[in-house]
Amino acid sequence: MHGAAASVHGYRLNAERYGPETKRLVDEARERESWTAEEWARWRDAELPPLLEHAARHVPFYRRHWQRRPLGADPRDLSNWPILEKRDLRENPRAFLADGLDPRGLVRLHTSGTTGTPLTLWRSRRTNIEWYALFDARARGWYGVTRRSRWANIGGQIVVATDARRPPFWVWSEGLRLLYMSSYHLAPTVAADYLGALRQHRIEYLLGYSSSLHSLAHGVLANGLADEARSLGLRVAIANAEPVLPHQREAIRAAFGCEMRETYGMAEIAVAASECEAGALHEWPDTGVVELLDGDQPVRDGEPGDVVATCLLNREMPLIRYRVGDRAVRSTDSTPCACGRRLPRWAGIEGRIDDVLWTRDGRPIGRLDPIFKGDLRIVEAQIVQETLDRIVVRVVPAKGYNEHDAASIVAGARERLGNIDVEIEQVSEIPRSANGKFRAVVSSVPRP
Repeated sequence: MHGAAASVHGYRLNAERYGPETKRLVDEARERESWTAEEWARWRDAELPPLLEHAARHVPFYRRHWQRRPLGADPRDLSNWPILEKRDLRENPRAFLADGLDPRGLVRLHTSGTTGTPLTLWRSRRTNIEWYALFDARARGWYGVTRRSRWANIGGQIVVATDARRPPFWVWSEGLRLLYMSSYHLAPTVAADYLGALRQHRIEYLLGYSSSLHSLAHGVLANGLADEARSLGLRVAIANAEPVLPHQREAIRAAFGCEMRETYGMAEIAVAASECEAGALHEWPDTGVVELLDGDQPVRDGEPGDVVATCLLNREMPLIRYRVGDRAVRSTDSTPCACGRRLPRWAGIEGRIDDVLWTRDGRPIGRLDPIFKGDLRIVEAQIVQETLDRIVVRVVPAKGYNEHDAASIVAGARERLGNIDVEIEQVSEIPRSANGKFRAVVSSVPRP
């Protein structure tokens, strides 16, 4: 995409995302951050039942379900609703649009999702503006930047042909004040070119896949460019779409002198969370009602569960008890967060349901990043579970990598998975998925 076309596209997206009400919505979102659990419960009790009744009456997929339900089952009670699986949404997305809506008058999103499974989604401009106001309040706002700041997104869209070997690997959109940078061309040999583009466009913060941000930081460090990178004065690197690993945070600090902050969300806008300056991951309750389940049963705080969310924003395409495909853990810490906000806290994102490893005794093992300690001399790694008794760890070695690093990885894996066969495979790079995302864990073992 050329610069002029990117700018026109950016102006269109800007008009879809922001309006005269944006500032008010941002201020209201910030005010809600101080609400107590009781205040959130009262708000949810006022917002949720009308949404459920609307979906049961006016959304074809749900209306068919409620026509078959026994008499007396109340659709305004969330516990009476079945869990919605992603395949249902994927097979017939129009069945989730409320009666009388013409998709041509809505904002359309086509997302490949984390695993490359396509989804088509719609939302109104009103819903879009509400969503981006939350993002401005809870992501940009927490990190000292705004939607008017100049930013760079290292993402999975095609900017230039993937076989291009000379820069530019980016395009500037004046409409969004955005430098969109290719994640497919990141290599240590072009780190200086990426830094030059960041300087030329006076970029204030980065956003992108955590693996892409780390790849850039690694290139900076490998080429001795940290002083130049730090002179950019970047405020923050905001990670999305992938978990953030400790060695990635350390590389960002070393290369750019700023923090890497984790955010969690999805095109379905059913659930979201962001990391505060104290390092806690806070859920956004005004996005949706979130349940963490084992099958269809709730788990206790501190235990991992499948994320099942009911979107409170999108009445045009409401998703009720939608299993989003990720696993998360709620915090058991009841002390106030040092950031001063009262939003619920998560202990972390365990990863994709499909990417959780399984032990022979049936235990799900997620959040395997502690295996890759910050002092390991690796660029990145990927764990592939082939059977219950065997994993392969693909490692891109950094300078100085040796058998002690390999032994540490093997010991860490066995400490969590038991006495299994662990093969270390050294590779020059780990392939990304079709949408440019990095999968740190891949399991070929079906869920028990």
